[in-house]
Amino acid sequence: MASAPPVIFAASRRKALRQRMLQAQRHGEDAPRFVLEDMIEDVRDRLSFVRHAPERSLVIGDWTGTLAEELGGEVVEADMVADGARMAINLAAPYPVSGFDFIACLGLLDTVNDLPGALVHIREALAPGGLAIASFVGGSSLSALRRIMLAADGDKPAARVHPMVDVRAGAQLLQRAGWADPVVDSHSLSVRYGSLERLVEDLRAQGLGSALASIAPALGNAGWQRARDAFAAEADSDGRVTESFEIVTLTGRRPKPRF
Repeated sequence: MASAPPVIFAASRRKALRQRMLQAQRHGEDAPRFVLEDMIEDVRDRLSFVRHAPERSLVIGDWTGTLAEELGGEVVEADMVADGARMAINLAAPYPVSGFDFIACLGLLDTVNDLPGALVHIREALAPGGLAIASFVGGSSLSALRRIMLAADGDKPAARVHPMVDVRAGAQLLQRAGWADPVVDSHSLSVRYGSLERLVEDLRAQGLGSALASIAPALGNAGWQRARDAFAAEADSDGRVTESFEIVTLTGRRPKPRF
């Protein structure tokens, strides 16, 4: 009997982060969305390259509706949180809809406790031969913030940035989940910040805060000052810190039956 996956992330915190992000994006004209925009552009490029023109698609995680508007045929939109025309999808359970020849899942799989299981659910929602593209923030991300938080915590480090999946682990996950023609790759976005506060605001506005089940203790005033000092120590001659966001993309198909 297979053991249950460890509980690293709290479902309630994941949902709350997503709800706050959606609210921030709706009410903030200048709210950052560069991570999602990059993922959407990447999906466009990949579909063009493989010349895949889906007739029935499922788009999960694109709250802007941009990708759905560009895809031909029937498109079902979904998210972790029901939002108008978008249905709610539990990534940790079988989907209530299936038979899609294309599924895009954007920015949601990095905080799933049972990632192999989530990938199986995507595979099962595809029609035989259907294509899936799943993108999320990966293991090499936020290296500057990790160093800053370690400095802020001093001799009592706390888990403030959750663990992330790297490219090598992604390839193993696709094999475990039974995807055909699996491909895993990544690229990085670099963003320069003039303050630690702006970096944290950008993360929260894009739903990239911590969803760990174990909540780290508050930094306190002294801790925040150490964090600001560490940020200043990381800064270049212009007073800015370059932060990286690695986008990991998993691509594959549901195998066709063999006769």
